[in-house]
Amino acid sequence: MSDLLVYGAGTRYDGVSGTDRHMADRLSAFTDVLYVDPPRPVRSGLRDPETGQAGHVLRSVHAGLWRLSPVAPPAAYRRGVERITATMARRAVRAAARRVGGAVTAVVVAGTTDLLDLAPRARTVRYLTDDLVAGASLIRMSAARLSAAERRMTSRADAVAVVSPDLVERLGREGRTAALVPNGCDVSAYRDIDQAALPADLPAELAATPAAGFVGHINARIDIALLEAVAATGAPLVLVGPRSGDYEPERWPRLLARPNVHWVGRKPYEELPSYLRVMDVGLTPYADSAFNRASFPLKTLEYLAAGRAAVSTDLPATAWLSAGPLIAVARTPADFAAAVTAELGTPRTPALAEARRAFAARHDWNQRVRLLADLLGLEIREVAGR
Repeated sequence: MSDLLVYGAGTRYDGVSGTDRHMADRLSAFTDVLYVDPPRPVRSGLRDPETGQAGHVLRSVHAGLWRLSPVAPPAAYRRGVERITATMARRAVRAAARRVGGAVTAVVVAGTTDLLDLAPRARTVRYLTDDLVAGASLIRMSAARLSAAERRMTSRADAVAVVSPDLVERLGREGRTAALVPNGCDVSAYRDIDQAALPADLPAELAATPAAGFVGHINARIDIALLEAVAATGAPLVLVGPRSGDYEPERWPRLLARPNVHWVGRKPYEELPSYLRVMDVGLTPYADSAFNRASFPLKTLEYLAAGRAAVSTDLPATAWLSAGPLIAVARTPADFAAAVTAELGTPRTPALAEARRAFAARHDWNQRVRLLADLLGLEIREVAGR
């Protein structure tokens, strides 16, 4: 049997391409990986939404990477029921491991389902990719229960990894040492961005007009006042990503009513180069909240990887990057809009675009994944075709 790493994710593999998917894809260059989606309560339907299959669904993603989509009881994450959910998930994972012929030797838990006890001799890492306790309201879970579960998992894991310097400090105050494993970017995905096909759902003239843009989830993390301030300048504003249904029900429609604002909804990761092609300035308009201060936005580095300017609110992760003039930082809506205007007026010369890409390359996912592999005790095992 081959060694198998189980990656208990906080998001579905086919969801927005974030930390979990990027890490699991690259870990498969070190060892075989089983990516475990968050368990799906049966009230969401007995059949998997992607395959239409009933029950636990196991499928191959690519060489060395499998994906398991387990089912869970109704009210899967309520008090008491979450233990049943975790037990069912562990059984499903063990069965999947047998089917793929793997022996579980390492476990990463990035989601809320406790999979740490899958195998008695497996090396385990609790990976906090966000401050789930601070963001409890966003995922509609109890902050108290999330805090208790976090304490249980961080105390039992062999190692703890966190995504931001803010989380390193918080766990340190709680007496737990945590390794910093920040988010990264995929520089290769944007290598040919200026030759990408232009999006069919945006006005053609945007290709020749300096435009600002945002890529990501549109939810309570986003300060709409910052987007409104940018839109008020009259510059084209492109918004790419799904919107939570309860996000700013009055102000959001007014923002979209502006003729210079274009929202295209959620797009697959593979199509993002087309949308970034029409952007000159990428926005990270995060609200000032405990959840956001503990985060490490992927989008800021991805804008730089695409050779674009980046304007962000003042986040600890942005300060940690120490990008100097490559990332403009603003605290108020007026300052944010002014920074965007200034960046839109700065020509994107080949030298400036290359400087941005070179900085992003120092923070590529291939660098980040080695930090996690070291915590897991994995040796590099490059495999042809991966």
